[in-house]
Amino acid sequence: EKAKELLAAQRTALNKEYDVEVDFEIEKGDIFTVIPDRAKELGAKLMFLGTHGKVGLQKLTGSFALKIITSSPCPVIVTQKRPFEDGYKKIVLPITSDAGPVDKTKWAVFLADTFGAEIHIIHPVKDELIGVIRILTQHLALKNIPYVVHPVNSRNFTEAVLDTAASVDADLIMIMTKPKDETLKDFIFGRYDEEIIFNKAQIPVMCTNPRPYNWEKIFEF
Repeated sequence: EKAKELLAAQRTALNKEYDVEVDFEIEKGDIFTVIPDRAKELGAKLMFLGTHGKVGLQKLTGSFALKIITSSPCPVIVTQKRPFEDGYKKIVLPITSDAGPVDKTKWAVFLADTFGAEIHIIHPVKDELIGVIRILTQHLALKNIPYVVHPVNSRNFTEAVLDTAASVDADLIMIMTKPKDETLKDFIFGRYDEEIIFNKAQIPVMCTNPRPYNWEKIFEF
């Protein structure tokens, strides 16, 4: 009853301040299944998830946030304590292969167009990525989206992404999460997606889950 009272008050305040429809639900059950299942039932297109980072036993068992993200039917934007200011003005888009840029790029373009943002493409220096980056930049130019390309030679690509994001004062980093199955190496050394999500600069991170794809069919640009 106390939760209902608090959420109802917040709903009223948000309706009044931002003139948007807000509703809430309280569900009983396991957060790892209830939240993704309810999102699927609602046909959710986007989820926002707050996190305090990996604390306590999560350092051994994996983060609660990542378990919800990898079960989500839609992209998830993860936020930490960093205050929200003027929307997304600088979006970091890491590209490591041709296997995951499609959905990320479509979302990046949508958000950049909505907020008047600049996209920062970060990629390792690899011959096989030359064509991918060319296609992406041609599409951004066609959509009149300003962009900057940052090729990096660092052996630690995750660190390079975070350093670049911090240096340009990014408002959002977009990543493709790894599949659910966690390897022993992930358990011992940690996952790159967790490193990005729980970045020290507390930059919000938009996560999309991998899916089977056919480059020719769904890469519409």
